[in-house]
Amino acid sequence: QLQLVESGGGLVQPGGSLRLSCAASGLTLDYYAIGWFRQAPGKEREGVSCISRSGASPNYADSVKGRFTISRDNAKNTVFLHMNSLKPEDTAIYYCAVRGTALQAKCAMGTTYDYWGQGTQVTVSS
Repeated sequence: QLQLVESGGGLVQPGGSLRLSCAASGLTLDYYAIGWFRQAPGKEREGVSCISRSGASPNYADSVKGRFTISRDNAKNTVFLHMNSLKPEDTAIYYCAVRGTALQAKCAMGTTYDYWGQGTQVTVSS
C-alpha cells in the first residue's frame, strides 16, 4: 500500500526549530520529485519547498528562504524539512507530496503532485 507519512510536527516557540520527516512506503522516492506544502487555517495551501530527483537546485518559497532546508535520503526512502527561526506565521499543517519526473527535471511547487501525505501540525507560539 502506497503511503507518505509525515512526522516531526509540534508546538515550538518563535525562533525555535523543527525537523519534519516524510517517510514513503509502497513507492521508491528515487523516481520522484518531492514537495512540502502547508495550509494555515482559513488560507489556501501553499508550496513551501521542493527537491528534484537528483537533489540539485531545490526551490523555496520566499517566505521561508534562508530558514528552511529540504533534503532527501533515498536510502531511507525519506525526505526532510529542516525549519529554523520559526515564526508564528509558519503555523500550519505541513504536507509532503511526490511527483514522478525525469531524472534531470527541475522541481516545481506550482504543478500537480501524484501522491500526498496526511499532514503534520506545526504550531509556533509563545
